Amino acid sequence: MSDVGPGRLVLVACSGGPDSTALAMATRFESRRAGWRVGAAVVDHGLQDGSDRVAARAAEQLRSLGLDPVDVIRVDVPANAGGPEAAARRARYDALEAAAERHEAACVLLGHTRDDQAETVLLGLARGSGARSLGGMAPRSGRYRRPLLDVPRAATEKACAAESLEVWRDPQNADPAYTRARVRDRVLPLLERELGPGIVDALARTADLLRDDADALDALAGAALADSRTDGRPDDDRTDDDRPRVGLDVATLTALPPAVRTRVLRLAALEAGAPATELFARHVDAMDGLVMDWRGQRGVDLPGGVRVSRARGVLRFGA
Repeated sequence: MSDVGPGRLVLVACSGGPDSTALAMATRFESRRAGWRVGAAVVDHGLQDGSDRVAARAAEQLRSLGLDPVDVIRVDVPANAGGPEAAARRARYDALEAAAERHEAACVLLGHTRDDQAETVLLGLARGSGARSLGGMAPRSGRYRRPLLDVPRAATEKACAAESLEVWRDPQNADPAYTRARVRDRVLPLLERELGPGIVDALARTADLLRDDADALDALAGAALADSRTDGRPDDDRTDDDRPRVGLDVATLTALPPAVRTRVLRLAALEAGAPATELFARHVDAMDGLVMDWRGQRGVDLPGGVRVSRARGVLRFGA
């Protein structure tokens, strides 16, 4: 983290589990040389009895390690918001964003390990996801950093044991009702037994390779989006509800490789106001049909009230 200068605050997201506790300890150690201030945010999702006590104990231990400030943040996880795991994740990141803004943190460190990366790739495979999803978690995304992505989970366990640190074992991590728990406790061990050791490392390497590919394709798509515009700059023309209208030249789109064209369509849909969390492959396929399989169809309705239609050689995105 050479871009974080002395005196800046580094905020560690800590659940009290071994991964994030080991990360907090390591960050505090590194800060002595780098000159950072190190704080922490402990998010209490309130999903289990006694979660407030777990959060309070984690915060007390972090303060004993020398972290300051240490916030305990209670969040409300809404029901029926894409499932409990997705809802908890959204609530957690909202809380971390607010804490980072409040303390003017240079970055927020997350304790995801190499094992977490392997699980993410397997889950993406099960969903039939594209290269971006199979690329797993990025080491750096905006203000978020994941310094432990090359570190096995077992190493964080050993580090905490060596320093006699108290760690919390989230029972949901072993609950087979949760897909990730089944991948962790059943699927990955089965693959190790049947295919041999090294599966976790291989999946993590696959994520690195695919993330590089996805970055390259996204850069090409960004340039292709600019080349195919018929509407000038994104802010030149807006709908009544202040969302930009987007127009793309069909002939330019048709000449693009499929991997680039579909990314251009997704970027245009996002720019027009379609929410990223609700824009799926089937929506992109339907938009691509307006370009490559045009038979006079009426158009495509996307999440967020965005409608895509084709007229006179132009693909239009608007309300």
